[in-house]
Amino acid sequence: MEFQKYIITGGPGSGKSTLVAGLEEQGYACSAEISRKMIQAEVARGSDCLPWKDIACFSDKVILEMAKAWQQASANSLTFFDRGIPDVIAYLHIAKLPVPVNYLDSLAQHPYAQKVFILPPWEGIYINDNERWQSFEEASLIYTAIRDTYSGFGFELIEVPKVSLQERIAFVLKAVFL
Repeated sequence: MEFQKYIITGGPGSGKSTLVAGLEEQGYACSAEISRKMIQAEVARGSDCLPWKDIACFSDKVILEMAKAWQQASANSLTFFDRGIPDVIAYLHIAKLPVPVNYLDSLAQHPYAQKVFILPPWEGIYINDNERWQSFEEASLIYTAIRDTYSGFGFELIEVPKVSLQERIAFVLKAVFL
Protein backbone atom coordinates (compact mmCIF):
# COMPACT_ATOMS: atom_id res chain seq x y z
CA MET A 1 0.00 0.00 0.00
CA GLU A 2 1.28 3.45 -0.91
CA PHE A 3 0.83 6.00 1.83
CA GLN A 4 -0.38 9.43 0.85
CA LYS A 5 0.83 12.89 1.67
CA TYR A 6 -2.23 15.02 2.44
CA ILE A 7 -2.27 18.81 2.43
CA ILE A 8 -4.32 20.84 4.89
CA THR A 9 -4.62 24.38 3.55
CA GLY A 10 -6.65 27.56 3.68
CA GLY A 11 -6.21 31.22 4.37
CA PRO A 12 -4.35 32.58 7.38
CA GLY A 13 -6.02 32.01 10.74
CA SER A 14 -8.50 29.35 9.63
CA GLY A 15 -7.33 26.68 12.07
CA LYS A 16 -4.93 24.69 9.86
CA SER A 17 -2.09 24.49 12.35
CA THR A 18 -4.45 23.56 15.18
CA LEU A 19 -5.95 20.78 13.06
CA VAL A 20 -2.51 19.46 12.07
CA ALA A 21 -1.38 19.53 15.73
CA GLY A 22 -4.54 17.64 16.68
CA LEU A 23 -3.82 14.96 14.09
CA GLU A 24 -0.25 14.72 15.35
CA GLU A 25 -1.49 14.29 18.93
CA GLN A 26 -3.51 11.32 17.66
CA GLY A 27 -0.33 9.70 16.37
CA TYR A 28 -0.35 10.71 12.71
CA ALA A 29 2.81 11.91 10.98
CA CYS A 30 2.57 15.64 10.35
CA SER A 31 4.69 18.43 8.91
CA ALA A 32 4.29 21.85 10.53
CA GLU A 33 3.80 25.04 8.54
CA ILE A 34 7.12 26.02 7.01
CA SER A 35 6.20 29.63 6.22
CA ARG A 36 5.56 30.51 9.87
CA LYS A 37 8.89 29.01 10.99
CA MET A 38 10.66 30.75 8.11
CA ILE A 39 9.16 34.14 9.03
CA GLN A 40 10.32 33.70 12.63
CA ALA A 41 13.84 32.75 11.52
CA GLU A 42 14.14 35.59 9.01
CA VAL A 43 12.86 38.19 11.50
CA ALA A 44 15.34 36.91 14.12
CA ARG A 45 18.17 37.32 11.57
CA GLY A 46 17.07 40.85 10.69
CA SER A 47 16.60 39.71 7.10
CA ASP A 48 14.48 41.36 4.40
CA CYS A 49 13.65 37.90 2.97
CA LEU A 50 10.08 38.17 4.27
CA PRO A 51 6.76 37.87 2.43
CA TRP A 52 5.89 41.53 3.00
CA LYS A 53 9.35 42.78 1.92
CA ASP A 54 10.68 40.33 -0.69
CA ILE A 55 8.14 37.63 -1.48
CA ALA A 56 10.27 36.16 -4.30
CA CYS A 57 13.21 35.55 -1.94
CA PHE A 58 10.90 34.22 0.76
CA SER A 59 9.07 31.93 -1.69
CA ASP A 60 12.36 30.47 -2.99
CA LYS A 61 13.35 29.48 0.55
CA VAL A 62 9.92 28.07 1.40
CA ILE A 63 9.78 25.95 -1.77
CA LEU A 64 13.14 24.37 -0.91
CA GLU A 65 12.02 23.63 2.65
CA MET A 66 8.69 22.19 1.47
CA ALA A 67 10.53 19.85 -0.89
CA LYS A 68 12.77 18.74 2.01
CA ALA A 69 9.74 18.16 4.26
CA TRP A 70 8.09 16.08 1.54
CA GLN A 71 11.26 14.00 1.11
CA GLN A 72 11.62 13.52 4.87
CA ALA A 73 8.06 12.19 5.19
CA SER A 74 8.16 8.45 5.61
CA ALA A 75 7.04 6.36 2.67
CA ASN A 76 5.57 4.01 5.28
CA SER A 77 3.07 6.36 6.86
CA LEU A 78 0.26 8.69 6.06
CA THR A 79 1.46 12.28 6.45
CA PHE A 80 -0.44 15.54 6.84
CA PHE A 81 1.21 18.77 5.69
CA ASP A 82 0.31 22.22 6.99
CA ARG A 83 0.27 23.83 3.52
CA GLY A 84 1.87 22.54 0.34
CA ILE A 85 3.80 23.78 -2.68
CA PRO A 86 0.65 25.14 -4.40
CA ASP A 87 0.20 27.56 -1.47
CA VAL A 88 3.45 29.29 -2.41
CA ILE A 89 2.28 29.53 -6.01
CA ALA A 90 -1.02 31.07 -4.82
CA TYR A 91 0.86 33.75 -2.87
CA LEU A 92 2.86 34.60 -6.01
CA HIS A 93 -0.42 34.91 -7.94
CA ILE A 94 -1.69 37.33 -5.27
CA ALA A 95 1.50 39.38 -5.61
CA LYS A 96 1.08 39.29 -9.41
CA LEU A 97 4.52 37.71 -9.80
CA PRO A 98 5.43 35.02 -12.33
CA VAL A 99 5.73 31.47 -11.06
CA PRO A 100 9.26 30.16 -11.64
CA VAL A 101 9.41 26.94 -13.66
CA ASN A 102 11.34 25.23 -10.85
CA TYR A 103 8.28 25.67 -8.56
CA LEU A 104 6.15 23.73 -11.05
CA ASP A 105 8.92 21.16 -11.40
CA SER A 106 9.07 20.82 -7.61
CA LEU A 107 5.32 20.22 -7.45
CA ALA A 108 5.61 17.54 -10.15
CA GLN A 109 8.52 15.87 -8.33
CA HIS A 110 6.77 15.93 -4.94
CA PRO A 111 3.23 14.68 -5.56
CA TYR A 112 0.59 15.02 -2.87
CA ALA A 113 -2.66 13.11 -2.43
CA GLN A 114 -5.40 14.17 -4.85
CA LYS A 115 -7.67 15.09 -1.94
CA VAL A 116 -6.73 18.40 -0.31
CA PHE A 117 -8.42 19.59 2.87
CA ILE A 118 -9.21 23.30 2.76
CA LEU A 119 -10.33 25.33 5.74
CA PRO A 120 -12.56 28.29 4.93
CA PRO A 121 -12.20 31.72 6.54
CA TRP A 122 -13.61 31.68 10.08
CA GLU A 123 -13.85 35.09 11.67
CA GLY A 124 -14.77 33.57 15.04
CA ILE A 125 -11.28 32.10 15.49
CA TYR A 126 -9.22 34.59 13.45
CA ILE A 127 -6.47 36.44 15.34
CA ASN A 128 -3.43 38.45 14.31
CA ASP A 129 0.04 37.69 15.64
CA ASN A 130 3.67 38.36 14.72
CA GLU A 131 3.50 36.14 11.63
CA ARG A 132 -0.12 36.82 10.68
CA TRP A 133 -0.44 40.50 9.86
CA GLN A 134 -3.34 40.32 7.38
CA SER A 135 -6.83 41.59 8.16
CA PHE A 136 -9.65 39.04 8.13
CA GLU A 137 -10.74 40.44 4.76
CA GLU A 138 -7.23 39.95 3.35
CA ALA A 139 -7.14 36.42 4.79
CA SER A 140 -10.42 35.72 2.97
CA LEU A 141 -8.94 36.91 -0.33
CA ILE A 142 -5.90 34.70 0.26
CA TYR A 143 -8.24 31.75 0.87
CA THR A 144 -9.88 32.40 -2.52
CA ALA A 145 -6.51 32.54 -4.29
CA ILE A 146 -5.39 29.31 -2.58
CA ARG A 147 -8.67 27.58 -3.48
CA ASP A 148 -8.39 28.69 -7.10
CA THR A 149 -4.75 27.63 -7.36
CA TYR A 150 -5.40 24.12 -6.02
CA SER A 151 -8.44 23.77 -8.29
CA GLY A 152 -6.32 24.92 -11.22
CA PHE A 153 -3.87 22.10 -10.53
CA GLY A 154 -6.74 19.59 -10.50
CA PHE A 155 -6.79 18.76 -6.80
CA GLU A 156 -10.07 17.62 -5.24
CA LEU A 157 -10.81 20.21 -2.56
CA ILE A 158 -12.64 19.00 0.53
CA GLU A 159 -13.88 21.87 2.66
CA VAL A 160 -13.48 21.17 6.36
CA PRO A 161 -16.53 22.37 8.33
CA LYS A 162 -16.40 25.05 11.03
CA VAL A 163 -16.88 22.70 13.97
CA SER A 164 -14.89 21.68 17.04
CA LEU A 165 -11.33 20.44 16.68
CA GLN A 166 -12.34 16.86 17.46
CA GLU A 167 -15.08 17.01 14.84
CA ARG A 168 -12.63 18.43 12.28
CA ILE A 169 -10.16 15.63 13.01
CA ALA A 170 -12.92 13.03 12.62
CA PHE A 171 -14.06 14.67 9.36
CA VAL A 172 -10.55 14.55 7.87
CA LEU A 173 -9.88 10.98 8.95
CA LYS A 174 -13.22 9.80 7.59
CA ALA A 175 -12.42 11.39 4.21
CA VAL A 176 -8.93 9.86 4.16
CA PHE A 177 -10.08 6.36 5.01
CA LEU A 178 -13.19 6.23 2.73
